[in-house]
Amino acid sequence: MNASSGRKHDRGSGRDGEWDAPVFVISVAAELAQMHPQTLRQYDRLGLVVPQRQAGKHRRYSQKDIDRLRRVQELSSEGVSLEGIRRMIGLEKRVEALLQQVAELEQDVERWRGRAEGVAIAAQRIFAAGASGEVAITRTGRDTDRLQQRSMHAWAQLQLMPPED
Repeated sequence: MNASSGRKHDRGSGRDGEWDAPVFVISVAAELAQMHPQTLRQYDRLGLVVPQRQAGKHRRYSQKDIDRLRRVQELSSEGVSLEGIRRMIGLEKRVEALLQQVAELEQDVERWRGRAEGVAIAAQRIFAAGASGEVAITRTGRDTDRLQQRSMHAWAQLQLMPPED
């Protein structure tokens, strides 16, 4: 989230991998967030902003972490307690997870809708015997009525034919 507007941060290329990539060491992250490195360590201990760890347990911050640090700083300067901030961040993370789940469910719905349309189309087809005995695939409705009329006509013609010896 963008700290000042409450909107999602413009991710540049739009690739989440870059947004979440742990690229900043603590000194650079502190400078970008305009905080002391010790403050970042404290926020990590409190679970407010938990960076990823690289080999040797070195903290690496992503751009998303930097934005979250700025958000914590803004809320703190407005008088929100660190516990309150922790709860807010937890709720924001929950909302993000739920939005992701909604997006996945919407994709599932579209896939199932496509399958249902295919089934509906297949259900409209019927198989019938043509006048000469061949199997004919037709759709329900007008085509069925026409096929039935032709079949009845062919049946009547067969009834008029003399029996074979």
